[in-house]
Amino acid sequence: MNGTTETWLTQEAHDRLQGELEHLQGPVRAEIAKRIEEARDEGDLKENGGYHAAKDDQAQIEARIAQLTQLLRTAKVGDAPTASGVVELGTVVTATIAGDKTTFLVGNREIAEAGDDLDVYSEASPLGAAILGLKIGEKASYQTPSGATIDVEITDVQTYRG
Repeated sequence: MNGTTETWLTQEAHDRLQGELEHLQGPVRAEIAKRIEEARDEGDLKENGGYHAAKDDQAQIEARIAQLTQLLRTAKVGDAPTASGVVELGTVVTATIAGDKTTFLVGNREIAEAGDDLDVYSEASPLGAAILGLKIGEKASYQTPSGATIDVEITDVQTYRG
């Protein structure tokens, strides 16, 4: 896919992110442009805190717009895969990681609803990459960015219910 990663999203997550993108591209962009224009009218831009704050906000908004645009462009929208005992994108996994039992969703953090306290690990993360395709009872290990090796055992795989 030309070096891009396809991301699975529920229809609800897709709609929520599309709404956020439209809001950022419309009213939020317009508000920031207005703030920048008003700050410019105040004169000297070198020492104009309002101008610099508005430009910083503009950069953050544009970065989020780019992120959402890319995510939505490559998204595969649909229901979560029905769990079959194998770790795959969009499943909720219970695993023993370094001796601690934890439950998390494998996928993009944008999938989870606001207020959902389920941790999310990307399939591209060291943990996600190590367990993708494993079955219940299988073990693997992965290396953290600091170089530590962590053991993981899959104890359950469930369908994500959102």
